[in-house]
Amino acid sequence: MREEVEQALNKVRPMLQADGGDVELVEVTEEGVVKVRLTGACKGCPMSTMTLKMGIERYLKKEVPEVKAVEAVA
Repeated sequence: MREEVEQALNKVRPMLQADGGDVELVEVTEEGVVKVRLTGACKGCPMSTMTLKMGIERYLKKEVPEVKAVEAVA
């Protein structure tokens, strides 16, 4: 599942990079929780929670049905 998640993140990444940010895959748990680290402009952005839940999580759940949630880690 990690490889599928990485491929899906690669499709989201250009949109984040266009705004000066990026996302790094940290871990995919057996329970289907994807842990990511937001970097660049995304790291301190007040909208990062919205980007994470409404953007990244929504897309990953669509592309990889086994994904249950996406969490940001420091």
